[in-house]
Amino acid sequence: MLDSIITGTEITLNVFFICTGASLLLGLGIALLCMYKSSYTQSFVITLAMLPAVVQVIIMLVNGNIGAGVAVAGAFGLVRFRSTPGTAKEIGMIFLCMTIGLATGMGYVLLAALFFGVMAVFVLALSRLRFGGGNENERELKITIPENLDYEGLFDDLFQQYTRTVRLDRVKTSNMGTLYELEYRVVLKDVEASKAFLDELRCRNGNLNIVCGRVATKEAL
Repeated sequence: MLDSIITGTEITLNVFFICTGASLLLGLGIALLCMYKSSYTQSFVITLAMLPAVVQVIIMLVNGNIGAGVAVAGAFGLVRFRSTPGTAKEIGMIFLCMTIGLATGMGYVLLAALFFGVMAVFVLALSRLRFGGGNENERELKITIPENLDYEGLFDDLFQQYTRTVRLDRVKTSNMGTLYELEYRVVLKDVEASKAFLDELRCRNGNLNIVCGRVATKEAL
């Protein structure tokens, strides 16, 4: 059932169209998988959709001539086509495309489809479970205070009231040293109470700038 549909070194027209059709369909599936709850560019998802077919043709061209070792090395060398930094998920999808292209290029169409199905279910399940997503209540908090205030212990009572954990990451001076910018990593007890939290912070820091937002995910490689 999972045997290759390519017999010998000759590739017939029917086999070529079956493998290419499977590569394009599975490439489209990988592109849709990459688009699921992620930011993306049109050029990248189009490239993902066509990449398995490109790798498949490369494998077919070298099949029986140079050998599987050179074929694999050359196909996976195509990953360098991305000159701009990509996220870990994007690079993972590129390698999934390579694997699907290698399988269809060697005639293992059903195996490629089965592998894609397993990986799609796996990725969707992890996304649904928010695996590795961190704490939803975690925030980056930046507070500006005048230089005449001692930031050590200045907000401790408010942090105790509104947060579960708090960590001071960085202190930076600004405006010719007349202001301090404090950067905290906090986990809020109740997101609904964040406005009251910020209002009390404003009263404490003299109504200077306060920035509170979600923690940026560091996916870029």
